[in-house]
Amino acid sequence: MPTVIVEADEGRTVEQKRGLVKEITAAVCKNFEVEPQSVTVFIHEGKKENRGKGGKLASD
Repeated sequence: MPTVIVEADEGRTVEQKRGLVKEITAAVCKNFEVEPQSVTVFIHEGKKENRGKGGKLASD
């Protein structure tokens, strides 16, 4: 049962997330030779103020 975790900033629409899950599932099925029902995709959304890079918050 492959599981894919996507970390992203918040702000995507449900339609964008739906498309992403569909395409990720298709890629996993093709490359891992599994059925779509066995693929789980988690989308973890966070605020830019909760992530930093290079010593600065992403919201700065």
